[in-house]
Amino acid sequence: MKKKALSLLLASTMVVSLAACGGGSGDSSSSSSSTSSNSNTTDSSSTGTGASADSSGDAAASGEKADYHEVLKDGLNIVVNGTLTATVDAGQAEFKEQWEAAVGIPLTIQQLDHSGYTDGVGRLFASQDYPDAMIMGAEMFKQYAPTGLLWDMSSAYDNAAFQARMTLPNINASMKDSAGHLYGFAPTYGNGCVTYVKKAWLDAVGINIDDVKTYDDYYNMLKAFHDEDPDGNGKTGDTYGVIAAGFVGNEAPYVNYLPEFWQGAYPSLYQNADGVWVDGFQEDATKEALLRLQKAYQDGCIDPESLTASTKVAREKWFSNDQTGSSGVFTYWAGKWYQNLTDSFIKNEVDAELVQLAPIKEITDSVGGYINREAPVWVIIDDGDGDNTREQAIFDALLETMMDGDTVQMLWTYGAEDVHWSTKAEEYTINAGTENEKAYSYADGEFHLKLSPNDPNKVWTSNHLDPALVVCELSNPDYVAQTELMAAGNKFFTENCVDAPVSPVSETFTNETGTIYDAKLACITEVVTKGGDVDAAMDTYVKTVGSIIDQCLAELNNQ
Repeated sequence: MKKKALSLLLASTMVVSLAACGGGSGDSSSSSSSTSSNSNTTDSSSTGTGASADSSGDAAASGEKADYHEVLKDGLNIVVNGTLTATVDAGQAEFKEQWEAAVGIPLTIQQLDHSGYTDGVGRLFASQDYPDAMIMGAEMFKQYAPTGLLWDMSSAYDNAAFQARMTLPNINASMKDSAGHLYGFAPTYGNGCVTYVKKAWLDAVGINIDDVKTYDDYYNMLKAFHDEDPDGNGKTGDTYGVIAAGFVGNEAPYVNYLPEFWQGAYPSLYQNADGVWVDGFQEDATKEALLRLQKAYQDGCIDPESLTASTKVAREKWFSNDQTGSSGVFTYWAGKWYQNLTDSFIKNEVDAELVQLAPIKEITDSVGGYINREAPVWVIIDDGDGDNTREQAIFDALLETMMDGDTVQMLWTYGAEDVHWSTKAEEYTINAGTENEKAYSYADGEFHLKLSPNDPNKVWTSNHLDPALVVCELSNPDYVAQTELMAAGNKFFTENCVDAPVSPVSETFTNETGTIYDAKLACITEVVTKGGDVDAAMDTYVKTVGSIIDQCLAELNNQ
Protein backbone atom coordinates (compact mmCIF):
# COMPACT_ATOMS: atom_id res chain seq x y z
CA MET A 1 0.00 0.00 0.00
CA LYS A 2 2.85 2.36 0.78
CA LYS A 3 4.26 1.78 -2.70
CA LYS A 4 0.88 2.55 -4.29
CA ALA A 5 0.46 5.68 -2.22
CA LEU A 6 3.91 6.88 -3.24
CA SER A 7 3.08 6.31 -6.90
CA LEU A 8 -0.11 8.29 -6.56
CA LEU A 9 1.73 11.14 -4.84
CA LEU A 10 4.36 11.25 -7.57
CA ALA A 11 1.76 11.14 -10.31
CA SER A 12 -0.39 13.83 -8.75
CA THR A 13 2.57 16.16 -8.25
CA MET A 14 3.72 15.54 -11.79
CA VAL A 15 0.45 16.14 -13.56
CA VAL A 16 -0.03 19.43 -11.76
CA SER A 17 3.44 20.42 -12.97
CA LEU A 18 2.64 19.28 -16.48
CA ALA A 19 -0.62 21.17 -16.51
CA ALA A 20 1.30 24.36 -15.83
CA CYS A 21 3.25 23.75 -19.03
CA GLY A 22 1.83 25.14 -22.27
CA GLY A 23 0.06 22.51 -24.34
CA GLY A 24 2.59 20.11 -25.74
CA SER A 25 1.75 17.20 -28.00
CA GLY A 26 2.50 13.56 -27.49
CA ASP A 27 3.61 13.17 -31.04
CA SER A 28 3.89 16.17 -33.38
CA SER A 29 4.26 14.08 -36.46
CA SER A 30 0.54 13.52 -36.71
CA SER A 31 -1.57 14.93 -39.51
CA SER A 32 -4.05 17.03 -37.54
CA SER A 33 -5.11 18.18 -34.11
CA SER A 34 -8.54 16.63 -33.85
CA THR A 35 -10.63 16.12 -30.75
CA SER A 36 -12.77 13.03 -30.49
CA SER A 37 -16.21 13.18 -28.97
CA ASN A 38 -15.78 9.59 -27.75
CA SER A 39 -15.04 9.18 -24.07
CA ASN A 40 -15.96 6.93 -21.19
CA THR A 41 -15.02 6.10 -17.64
CA THR A 42 -12.53 3.29 -17.48
CA ASP A 43 -13.60 0.05 -15.81
CA SER A 44 -12.64 0.18 -12.15
CA SER A 45 -10.27 -2.75 -12.54
CA SER A 46 -7.96 -0.57 -14.63
CA THR A 47 -7.91 2.56 -12.52
CA GLY A 48 -5.03 1.80 -10.22
CA THR A 49 -1.71 3.45 -9.63
CA GLY A 50 0.40 0.67 -8.18
CA ALA A 51 3.80 -0.34 -9.46
CA SER A 52 3.87 -3.71 -11.16
CA ALA A 53 4.54 -6.66 -8.91
CA ASP A 54 7.26 -9.12 -9.85
CA SER A 55 5.80 -11.11 -12.71
CA SER A 56 7.71 -14.34 -12.11
CA GLY A 57 4.82 -15.99 -10.32
CA ASP A 58 1.83 -15.15 -12.50
CA ALA A 59 0.33 -16.85 -15.51
CA ALA A 60 1.44 -14.19 -17.97
CA ALA A 61 5.11 -14.68 -17.12
CA SER A 62 4.91 -18.50 -17.20
CA GLY A 63 3.61 -18.45 -20.77
CA GLU A 64 0.07 -19.53 -19.82
CA LYS A 65 -1.61 -16.41 -21.12
CA ALA A 66 -5.29 -15.90 -20.43
CA ASP A 67 -7.65 -15.41 -23.37
CA TYR A 68 -7.86 -11.65 -23.79
CA HIS A 69 -11.40 -12.00 -25.14
CA GLU A 70 -12.52 -13.17 -21.71
CA VAL A 71 -10.34 -10.82 -19.65
CA LEU A 72 -11.35 -7.77 -21.70
CA LYS A 73 -14.92 -8.78 -22.50
CA ASP A 74 -16.11 -5.38 -21.24
CA GLY A 75 -13.81 -3.65 -23.69
CA LEU A 76 -10.54 -1.76 -24.09
CA ASN A 77 -10.20 1.98 -23.45
CA ILE A 78 -7.36 3.84 -25.16
CA VAL A 79 -6.29 7.50 -25.18
CA VAL A 80 -4.71 8.87 -28.35
CA ASN A 81 -3.55 12.17 -29.83
CA GLY A 82 -3.72 13.40 -33.41
CA THR A 83 -1.39 10.68 -34.66
CA LEU A 84 -4.53 8.60 -35.11
CA THR A 85 -5.50 10.38 -38.32
CA ALA A 86 -8.73 8.39 -38.62
CA THR A 87 -10.43 11.06 -36.51
CA VAL A 88 -14.13 11.33 -35.74
CA ASP A 89 -14.76 13.23 -38.99
CA ALA A 90 -12.34 11.09 -40.99
CA GLY A 91 -13.60 7.52 -40.69
CA GLN A 92 -12.92 6.71 -37.03
CA ALA A 93 -16.26 4.90 -36.62
CA GLU A 94 -15.39 2.53 -39.47
CA PHE A 95 -11.84 2.06 -38.14
CA LYS A 96 -13.27 1.18 -34.72
CA GLU A 97 -15.89 -1.17 -36.20
CA GLN A 98 -13.34 -3.09 -38.27
CA TRP A 99 -10.87 -3.25 -35.36
CA GLU A 100 -13.55 -4.70 -33.11
CA ALA A 101 -14.50 -7.26 -35.75
CA ALA A 102 -10.87 -8.33 -36.18
CA VAL A 103 -9.82 -8.34 -32.51
CA GLY A 104 -13.12 -9.44 -31.02
CA ILE A 105 -13.63 -6.99 -28.14
CA PRO A 106 -15.23 -3.54 -27.77
CA LEU A 107 -12.94 -0.52 -28.21
CA THR A 108 -13.35 2.96 -26.75
CA ILE A 109 -11.15 5.72 -28.24
CA GLN A 110 -10.61 8.96 -26.34
CA GLN A 111 -8.90 11.33 -28.78
CA LEU A 112 -7.54 14.39 -27.00
CA ASP A 113 -6.61 17.64 -28.72
CA HIS A 114 -3.19 17.12 -30.27
CA SER A 115 -1.65 20.51 -29.50
CA GLY A 116 -2.80 20.29 -25.87
CA TYR A 117 -2.15 16.59 -25.37
CA THR A 118 0.25 16.94 -22.43
CA ASP A 119 -2.20 19.12 -20.55
CA GLY A 120 -5.09 16.83 -21.44
CA VAL A 121 -3.32 13.75 -20.13
CA GLY A 122 -2.36 15.64 -16.98
CA ARG A 123 -5.98 16.54 -16.30
CA LEU A 124 -7.10 12.99 -17.06
CA PHE A 125 -4.62 11.48 -14.63
CA ALA A 126 -5.25 14.11 -11.97
CA SER A 127 -8.87 12.94 -11.96
CA GLN A 128 -7.60 9.32 -11.74
CA ASP A 129 -9.56 8.51 -14.89
CA TYR A 130 -6.95 6.10 -16.21
CA PRO A 131 -7.33 4.40 -19.59
CA ASP A 132 -6.08 0.89 -20.25
CA ALA A 133 -3.43 2.09 -22.69
CA MET A 134 -2.36 5.31 -24.36
CA ILE A 135 0.12 7.07 -26.61
CA MET A 136 2.97 9.03 -25.02
CA GLY A 137 5.66 11.15 -26.62
CA ALA A 138 9.23 10.35 -25.56
CA GLU A 139 9.47 13.23 -23.09
CA MET A 140 6.13 12.44 -21.48
CA PHE A 141 7.08 8.77 -21.32
CA LYS A 142 10.35 9.49 -19.55
CA GLN A 143 8.46 11.55 -16.98
CA TYR A 144 5.80 8.94 -16.27
CA ALA A 145 7.96 5.81 -16.40
CA PRO A 146 9.37 6.14 -12.83
CA THR A 147 5.99 6.84 -11.18
CA GLY A 148 4.68 3.28 -10.95
CA LEU A 149 1.71 4.11 -13.19
CA LEU A 150 3.05 2.17 -16.18
CA TRP A 151 3.20 -1.59 -16.53
CA ASP A 152 6.53 -3.32 -17.14
CA MET A 153 5.87 -5.08 -20.44
CA SER A 154 9.39 -6.51 -20.85
CA SER A 155 8.29 -10.17 -20.56
CA ALA A 156 5.30 -9.64 -22.86
CA TYR A 157 7.50 -7.86 -25.40
CA ASP A 158 10.28 -10.47 -25.32
CA ASN A 159 7.75 -13.27 -25.92
CA ALA A 160 5.57 -11.47 -28.47
CA ALA A 161 4.82 -13.25 -31.72
CA PHE A 162 5.74 -10.10 -33.66
CA GLN A 163 9.40 -10.58 -32.67
CA ALA A 164 9.72 -12.86 -35.69
CA ARG A 165 8.80 -9.95 -37.97
CA MET A 166 10.84 -7.19 -36.31
CA THR A 167 12.96 -5.20 -38.75
CA LEU A 168 14.12 -2.52 -36.28
CA PRO A 169 14.62 -4.39 -32.96
CA ASN A 170 17.00 -1.83 -31.48
CA ILE A 171 14.29 0.84 -31.23
CA ASN A 172 12.59 -0.94 -28.33
CA ALA A 173 15.56 -2.86 -26.96
CA SER A 174 17.27 0.45 -26.24
CA MET A 175 14.30 1.67 -24.21
CA LYS A 176 14.77 -0.92 -21.47
CA ASP A 177 16.15 0.56 -18.27
CA SER A 178 19.25 -0.73 -16.45
CA ALA A 179 17.14 -3.34 -14.64
CA GLY A 180 15.61 -4.60 -17.89
CA HIS A 181 12.18 -3.03 -17.39
CA LEU A 182 10.28 -1.91 -20.48
CA TYR A 183 7.43 0.50 -19.78
CA GLY A 184 6.53 1.46 -23.34
CA PHE A 185 6.44 0.04 -26.87
CA ALA A 186 7.44 2.07 -29.92
CA PRO A 187 5.74 0.79 -33.10
CA THR A 188 7.85 3.15 -35.26
CA TYR A 189 11.12 5.01 -35.05
CA GLY A 190 10.98 8.64 -34.03
CA ASN A 191 11.27 10.75 -37.22
CA GLY A 192 11.99 14.47 -37.14
CA CYS A 193 11.60 17.82 -38.86
CA VAL A 194 13.14 19.31 -41.98
CA THR A 195 13.00 22.85 -43.30
CA TYR A 196 10.57 23.38 -46.19
CA VAL A 197 10.74 26.48 -48.41
CA LYS A 198 8.21 27.78 -50.93
CA LYS A 199 9.77 27.50 -54.40
CA ALA A 200 7.61 30.34 -55.77
CA TRP A 201 8.89 32.71 -53.08
CA LEU A 202 12.50 31.74 -53.80
CA ASP A 203 11.93 32.49 -57.48
CA ALA A 204 10.30 35.82 -56.64
CA VAL A 205 13.34 37.03 -54.69
CA GLY A 206 15.89 35.42 -57.00
CA ILE A 207 17.38 32.85 -54.62
CA ASN A 208 18.38 29.27 -55.50
CA ILE A 209 17.87 26.82 -52.64
CA ASP A 210 21.20 25.15 -53.44
CA ASP A 211 22.96 28.42 -52.59
CA VAL A 212 21.55 28.48 -49.04
CA LYS A 213 24.40 26.77 -47.23
CA THR A 214 25.21 28.88 -44.15
CA TYR A 215 23.31 30.74 -41.46
CA ASP A 216 24.03 34.03 -43.24
CA ASP A 217 22.55 32.57 -46.43
CA TYR A 218 19.52 31.37 -44.49
CA TYR A 219 19.05 34.72 -42.75
CA ASN A 220 19.38 36.66 -46.00
CA MET A 221 16.66 34.43 -47.47
CA LEU A 222 14.34 35.18 -44.52
CA LYS A 223 15.05 38.89 -44.81
CA ALA A 224 14.27 38.87 -48.52
CA PHE A 225 10.97 37.14 -47.80
CA HIS A 226 10.08 40.02 -45.46
CA ASP A 227 11.63 43.02 -47.21
CA GLU A 228 10.63 42.16 -50.76
CA ASP A 229 7.35 41.03 -52.35
CA PRO A 230 7.50 37.22 -52.50
CA ASP A 231 3.72 36.73 -52.58
CA GLY A 232 3.34 39.10 -55.54
CA ASN A 233 0.64 41.32 -54.06
CA GLY A 234 2.53 44.51 -54.88
CA LYS A 235 3.44 45.29 -51.26
CA THR A 236 6.61 44.84 -49.24
CA GLY A 237 6.95 44.19 -45.53
CA ASP A 238 3.64 42.31 -45.19
CA THR A 239 5.18 38.81 -45.24
CA TYR A 240 7.65 37.02 -42.97
CA GLY A 241 10.63 34.75 -43.35
CA VAL A 242 9.62 31.85 -41.11
CA ILE A 243 6.80 30.78 -38.84
CA ALA A 244 7.13 28.18 -36.08
CA ALA A 245 5.02 26.54 -33.41
CA GLY A 246 6.90 28.22 -30.57
CA PHE A 247 10.44 29.52 -30.22
CA VAL A 248 11.25 26.44 -28.15
CA GLY A 249 9.39 23.19 -27.59
CA ASN A 250 8.17 21.97 -24.22
CA GLU A 251 9.22 18.42 -24.98
CA ALA A 252 12.22 16.78 -26.61
CA PRO A 253 13.90 17.59 -28.91
CA TYR A 254 12.92 21.22 -28.09
CA VAL A 255 14.68 22.93 -31.05
CA ASN A 256 13.16 21.03 -33.98
CA TYR A 257 10.89 23.86 -35.25
CA LEU A 258 13.67 26.50 -35.51
CA PRO A 259 16.88 24.46 -35.94
CA GLU A 260 18.80 27.10 -37.90
CA PHE A 261 18.58 29.54 -34.99
CA TRP A 262 19.40 27.05 -32.25
CA GLN A 263 22.23 25.36 -34.20
CA GLY A 264 24.45 23.72 -31.57
CA ALA A 265 22.39 24.85 -28.57
CA TYR A 266 20.22 22.34 -26.69
CA PRO A 267 18.06 24.26 -24.20
CA SER A 268 17.38 21.46 -21.74
CA LEU A 269 19.18 19.01 -19.52
CA TYR A 270 21.46 16.77 -21.55
CA GLN A 271 24.53 14.57 -21.14
CA ASN A 272 27.64 16.21 -22.57
CA ALA A 273 30.60 14.55 -24.28
CA ASP A 274 32.18 13.81 -20.91
CA GLY A 275 29.09 11.95 -19.73
CA VAL A 276 28.09 14.72 -17.32
CA TRP A 277 24.50 15.99 -17.18
CA VAL A 278 24.34 19.77 -17.63
CA ASP A 279 21.71 22.45 -18.21
CA GLY A 280 22.05 23.43 -21.84
CA PHE A 281 19.75 26.39 -21.35
CA GLN A 282 22.38 28.18 -19.25
CA GLU A 283 25.18 27.64 -21.76
CA ASP A 284 26.62 30.35 -24.00
CA ALA A 285 25.28 28.52 -27.05
CA THR A 286 21.73 29.19 -25.86
CA LYS A 287 22.48 32.88 -25.23
CA GLU A 288 23.82 33.13 -28.78
CA ALA A 289 20.69 31.42 -30.11
CA LEU A 290 18.44 33.85 -28.21
CA LEU A 291 20.30 36.81 -29.70
CA ARG A 292 19.85 35.36 -33.20
CA LEU A 293 16.14 34.98 -32.52
CA GLN A 294 15.98 38.51 -31.09
CA LYS A 295 17.48 40.06 -34.21
CA ALA A 296 15.28 38.00 -36.52
CA TYR A 297 12.18 39.02 -34.55
CA GLN A 298 13.14 42.69 -34.74
CA ASP A 299 13.92 42.45 -38.47
CA GLY A 300 10.55 40.86 -39.30
CA CYS A 301 12.20 37.60 -40.27
CA ILE A 302 10.07 35.63 -37.77
CA ASP A 303 6.29 35.79 -37.68
CA PRO A 304 5.43 37.19 -34.20
CA GLU A 305 2.67 34.59 -33.85
CA SER A 306 5.45 32.02 -33.42
CA LEU A 307 5.57 32.90 -29.71
CA THR A 308 2.20 31.28 -29.03
CA ALA A 309 1.20 29.46 -32.23
CA SER A 310 0.22 25.82 -32.04
CA THR A 311 1.39 23.44 -34.77
CA LYS A 312 -2.07 23.62 -36.33
CA VAL A 313 -2.15 27.43 -36.37
CA ALA A 314 1.38 27.69 -37.75
CA ARG A 315 0.92 25.27 -40.61
CA GLU A 316 -2.53 26.57 -41.58
CA LYS A 317 -1.19 30.13 -41.75
CA TRP A 318 1.71 28.89 -43.87
CA PHE A 319 -0.46 27.30 -46.55
CA SER A 320 -3.39 29.72 -46.30
CA ASN A 321 -5.06 30.73 -49.55
CA ASP A 322 -4.28 34.33 -48.55
CA GLN A 323 -0.50 34.46 -48.48
CA THR A 324 -0.38 38.02 -47.12
CA GLY A 325 1.04 37.71 -43.61
CA SER A 326 2.36 34.24 -44.36
CA SER A 327 5.99 33.07 -44.40
CA GLY A 328 8.31 31.46 -46.89
CA VAL A 329 9.83 28.90 -44.52
CA PHE A 330 8.29 26.29 -42.23
CA THR A 331 10.24 23.56 -40.46
CA TYR A 332 7.99 20.54 -39.94
CA TRP A 333 7.86 16.77 -39.93
CA ALA A 334 9.54 14.77 -42.67
CA GLY A 335 8.20 12.04 -44.91
CA LYS A 336 4.43 11.99 -45.29
CA TRP A 337 4.25 15.66 -44.33
CA TYR A 338 6.04 16.57 -47.54
CA GLN A 339 2.93 15.22 -49.26
CA ASN A 340 0.42 16.55 -46.69
CA LEU A 341 1.72 20.12 -46.90
CA THR A 342 1.83 20.01 -50.69
CA ASP A 343 -1.76 18.75 -50.79
CA SER A 344 -2.84 21.59 -48.51
CA PHE A 345 -1.32 24.18 -50.85
CA ILE A 346 -3.08 22.57 -53.80
CA LYS A 347 -6.39 22.56 -51.94
CA ASN A 348 -6.00 26.28 -51.20
CA GLU A 349 -5.01 26.99 -54.82
CA VAL A 350 -1.58 28.27 -53.83
CA ASP A 351 1.61 27.42 -55.73
CA ALA A 352 2.36 24.00 -54.29
CA GLU A 353 6.02 23.37 -55.10
CA LEU A 354 8.09 23.00 -51.93
CA VAL A 355 11.81 22.34 -51.63
CA GLN A 356 13.68 20.85 -48.70
CA LEU A 357 16.65 22.77 -47.32
CA ALA A 358 19.70 20.68 -46.48
CA PRO A 359 21.04 21.33 -42.96
CA ILE A 360 23.10 24.54 -42.97
CA LYS A 361 26.82 24.37 -42.22
CA GLU A 362 26.43 25.55 -38.63
CA ILE A 363 24.03 22.69 -37.90
CA THR A 364 26.17 19.99 -39.49
CA ASP A 365 29.33 21.32 -37.82
CA SER A 366 27.75 21.40 -34.35
CA VAL A 367 25.25 18.54 -34.09
CA GLY A 368 25.52 16.75 -37.43
CA GLY A 369 22.09 17.31 -38.95
CA TYR A 370 18.37 17.52 -38.29
CA ILE A 371 17.34 15.77 -35.08
CA ASN A 372 15.70 12.34 -35.14
CA ARG A 373 13.67 12.37 -31.95
CA GLU A 374 13.24 9.50 -29.54
CA ALA A 375 10.31 7.40 -30.62
CA PRO A 376 6.78 7.95 -29.24
CA VAL A 377 5.40 4.91 -27.43
CA TRP A 378 2.30 3.05 -26.36
CA VAL A 379 2.05 2.43 -22.63
CA ILE A 380 -0.22 0.22 -20.54
CA ILE A 381 -1.50 1.46 -17.19
CA ASP A 382 -0.72 -0.83 -14.25
CA ASP A 383 -3.92 -1.58 -12.34
CA GLY A 384 -1.95 -2.11 -9.10
CA ASP A 385 -3.50 -5.45 -8.12
CA GLY A 386 -0.21 -7.39 -8.23
CA ASP A 387 -1.53 -9.66 -11.01
CA ASN A 388 -0.37 -9.12 -14.59
CA THR A 389 -3.24 -11.01 -16.22
CA ARG A 390 -5.21 -7.95 -17.31
CA GLU A 391 -2.14 -6.03 -18.46
CA GLN A 392 -0.93 -8.99 -20.51
CA ALA A 393 -4.38 -9.21 -22.09
CA ILE A 394 -4.20 -5.52 -23.02
CA PHE A 395 -0.78 -6.11 -24.60
CA ASP A 396 -2.12 -9.07 -26.58
CA ALA A 397 -5.29 -7.33 -27.73
CA LEU A 398 -3.70 -3.97 -28.60
CA LEU A 399 0.02 -4.24 -29.32
CA GLU A 400 0.35 -7.85 -30.44
CA THR A 401 -2.41 -7.36 -32.98
CA MET A 402 -1.11 -3.92 -34.01
CA MET A 403 2.01 -5.68 -35.28
CA ASP A 404 0.27 -8.74 -36.80
CA GLY A 405 1.57 -7.88 -40.28
CA ASP A 406 -1.93 -8.35 -41.61
CA THR A 407 -5.50 -7.18 -40.98
CA VAL A 408 -5.07 -5.19 -37.77
CA GLN A 409 -1.72 -3.68 -38.74
CA MET A 410 -3.38 -2.56 -41.97
CA LEU A 411 -6.02 -0.79 -39.88
CA TRP A 412 -3.38 1.06 -37.87
CA THR A 413 -1.29 1.77 -40.97
CA TYR A 414 -3.86 2.79 -43.57
CA GLY A 415 -7.22 2.79 -41.80
CA ALA A 416 -10.48 1.04 -42.62
CA GLU A 417 -10.86 -1.05 -45.75
CA ASP A 418 -13.13 0.51 -48.39
CA VAL A 419 -13.11 3.74 -46.39
CA HIS A 420 -9.45 4.77 -46.38
CA TRP A 421 -8.04 2.15 -48.76
CA SER A 422 -9.35 -0.52 -51.08
CA THR A 423 -8.53 -3.25 -53.61
CA LYS A 424 -11.74 -2.77 -55.59
CA ALA A 425 -11.79 -1.18 -59.03
CA GLU A 426 -12.20 2.55 -58.68
CA GLU A 427 -11.79 5.86 -60.48
CA TYR A 428 -11.81 9.32 -58.97
CA THR A 429 -10.58 12.84 -59.69
CA ILE A 430 -9.33 15.51 -57.32
CA ASN A 431 -9.31 19.27 -57.89
CA ALA A 432 -11.56 18.88 -60.91
CA GLY A 433 -11.68 21.89 -63.21
CA THR A 434 -8.44 23.41 -61.90
CA GLU A 435 -4.86 23.33 -63.12
CA ASN A 436 -4.18 20.82 -60.33
CA GLU A 437 -6.79 18.35 -61.57
CA LYS A 438 -5.59 14.78 -61.26
CA ALA A 439 -7.39 11.57 -62.20
CA TYR A 440 -6.83 8.17 -60.58
CA SER A 441 -7.83 4.77 -61.95
CA TYR A 442 -7.36 1.37 -60.29
CA ALA A 443 -8.13 -2.13 -61.49
CA ASP A 444 -9.90 -4.74 -59.39
CA GLY A 445 -7.43 -6.27 -56.94
CA GLU A 446 -5.05 -3.29 -57.05
CA PHE A 447 -4.27 -1.86 -53.63
CA HIS A 448 -4.76 1.89 -53.45
CA LEU A 449 -5.63 4.72 -51.10
CA LYS A 450 -9.03 6.34 -51.38
CA LEU A 451 -10.15 9.93 -51.08
CA SER A 452 -9.93 11.30 -47.56
CA PRO A 453 -13.35 10.90 -45.84
CA ASN A 454 -13.34 14.56 -44.79
CA ASP A 455 -11.76 16.10 -47.91
CA PRO A 456 -12.90 15.12 -51.43
CA ASN A 457 -9.84 16.79 -52.96
CA LYS A 458 -7.23 14.96 -50.93
CA VAL A 459 -5.98 11.40 -51.23
CA TRP A 460 -5.61 9.60 -47.91
CA THR A 461 -1.99 8.91 -46.89
CA SER A 462 -1.87 6.81 -43.70
CA ASN A 463 -3.41 6.34 -40.29
CA HIS A 464 -1.43 5.98 -37.05
CA LEU A 465 1.58 4.04 -38.34
CA ASP A 466 3.78 5.53 -41.03
CA PRO A 467 4.65 2.53 -43.26
CA ALA A 468 8.13 3.94 -43.83
CA LEU A 469 8.89 4.11 -40.09
CA VAL A 470 7.23 1.01 -38.65
CA VAL A 471 9.35 -1.57 -36.75
CA CYS A 472 7.45 -4.59 -38.16
CA GLU A 473 6.71 -4.64 -41.87
CA LEU A 474 3.42 -5.68 -43.40
CA SER A 475 3.50 -9.25 -44.69
CA ASN A 476 2.09 -8.25 -48.09
CA PRO A 477 4.66 -6.04 -49.87
CA ASP A 478 1.99 -4.97 -52.38
CA TYR A 479 0.14 -3.18 -49.56
CA VAL A 480 2.68 -0.41 -49.17
CA ALA A 481 1.74 2.99 -50.52
CA GLN A 482 4.16 5.88 -50.55
CA THR A 483 3.86 8.76 -52.93
CA GLU A 484 6.98 10.05 -54.64
CA LEU A 485 7.04 13.03 -52.28
CA MET A 486 6.69 10.86 -49.17
CA ALA A 487 9.51 8.59 -50.33
CA ALA A 488 11.68 11.59 -51.21
CA GLY A 489 10.95 13.17 -47.84
CA ASN A 490 11.86 10.05 -45.87
CA LYS A 491 15.03 9.56 -47.89
CA PHE A 492 16.05 13.20 -47.42
CA PHE A 493 15.54 13.05 -43.67
CA THR A 494 17.35 9.75 -43.08
CA GLU A 495 20.30 11.06 -45.08
CA ASN A 496 20.46 14.28 -43.06
CA CYS A 497 19.58 13.34 -39.47
CA VAL A 498 21.25 12.46 -36.18
CA ASP A 499 19.68 10.94 -33.07
CA ALA A 500 18.40 13.29 -30.37
CA PRO A 501 20.12 13.45 -26.98
CA VAL A 502 18.74 10.98 -24.44
CA SER A 503 15.99 12.53 -22.33
CA PRO A 504 16.68 12.92 -18.60
CA VAL A 505 15.01 10.66 -16.05
CA SER A 506 14.94 12.39 -12.67
CA GLU A 507 12.21 12.54 -10.02
CA THR A 508 12.69 16.27 -9.53
CA PHE A 509 12.76 16.92 -13.28
CA THR A 510 9.55 14.92 -13.63
CA ASN A 511 7.81 16.91 -10.91
CA GLU A 512 9.14 20.33 -11.94
CA THR A 513 9.03 20.17 -15.75
CA GLY A 514 6.25 22.74 -15.98
CA THR A 515 8.01 25.17 -13.65
CA ILE A 516 11.26 24.87 -15.59
CA TYR A 517 9.53 25.37 -18.93
CA ASP A 518 7.70 28.44 -17.66
CA ALA A 519 11.03 29.96 -16.56
CA LYS A 520 12.57 29.22 -19.97
CA LEU A 521 9.63 30.75 -21.78
CA ALA A 522 9.79 33.88 -19.61
CA CYS A 523 13.48 34.26 -20.44
CA ILE A 524 12.93 33.73 -24.16
CA THR A 525 9.99 36.14 -24.24
CA GLU A 526 11.99 38.83 -22.45
CA VAL A 527 14.95 38.55 -24.80
CA VAL A 528 13.32 37.76 -28.15
CA THR A 529 10.04 39.70 -28.19
CA LYS A 530 10.91 42.53 -25.76
CA GLY A 531 14.53 43.03 -26.80
CA GLY A 532 15.75 42.49 -23.24
CA ASP A 533 19.33 41.92 -22.11
CA VAL A 534 20.16 38.24 -22.45
CA ASP A 535 22.42 38.09 -19.38
CA ALA A 536 19.83 39.78 -17.17
CA ALA A 537 17.11 37.47 -18.42
CA MET A 538 19.31 34.44 -17.84
CA ASP A 539 20.06 35.64 -14.30
CA THR A 540 16.32 35.77 -13.65
CA TYR A 541 15.99 32.24 -15.00
CA VAL A 542 18.72 31.02 -12.64
CA LYS A 543 17.18 32.83 -9.65
CA THR A 544 13.80 31.31 -10.48
CA VAL A 545 14.69 27.66 -11.10
CA GLY A 546 18.46 27.40 -10.50
CA SER A 547 18.07 25.40 -7.29
CA ILE A 548 15.60 23.07 -8.98
CA ILE A 549 18.00 22.54 -11.88
CA ASP A 550 20.85 21.85 -9.45
CA GLN A 551 18.75 19.19 -7.73
CA CYS A 552 17.87 17.60 -11.08
CA LEU A 553 21.52 17.49 -12.13
CA ALA A 554 22.56 16.03 -8.78
CA GLU A 555 20.04 13.22 -9.22
CA LEU A 556 21.05 12.57 -12.83
CA ASN A 557 24.79 12.59 -12.15
CA ASN A 558 24.46 10.29 -9.14
CA GLN A 559 22.46 7.61 -10.91
